[in-house]
Amino acid sequence: MLVVIPTLVILCAVAAVAAHFLRKRTTDAPEQGASWEVPVQLDRADFDHPERPWLVTVFASSTCLACKGTWAKAEVLESSAVAVQSLDNVVDKDLHDRYRVDAVPMVLIADETGRVLRSFIGEPTATDLWAAVAEVREPGSVPEGCTSDESCHT
Repeated sequence: MLVVIPTLVILCAVAAVAAHFLRKRTTDAPEQGASWEVPVQLDRADFDHPERPWLVTVFASSTCLACKGTWAKAEVLESSAVAVQSLDNVVDKDLHDRYRVDAVPMVLIADETGRVLRSFIGEPTATDLWAAVAEVREPGSVPEGCTSDESCHT
């Protein structure tokens, strides 16, 4: 009986140490490829003001704070030449599905033919968004190397 008790204590201690190390052992998560696809072509008839030469569309969700910030930056671009439209993933689900938008906010800047010339996934800075629209409308209008983290002087 005296030999059995120390043997049980040793076995319990070994089991506890093994359990501790097994819990700490982790496996690498499987590689995840980005599933976000950016549409390259839009049907301008799907959007407001197809007669305007430029379209800025914000694919969004009403529960997304970054989407609200993105919309605030985009809506000021509305003009007689630029149509700006927000598309909610619930209200406008058919367009989210049609263009396979699975990440919001997603901003697309398209020309009169619906060709997407610039895009943003996630909330862009106002500088980046406004510069992108200026550059597609008038190539060369944004100083080379001008980004949101640099001073831009013309």
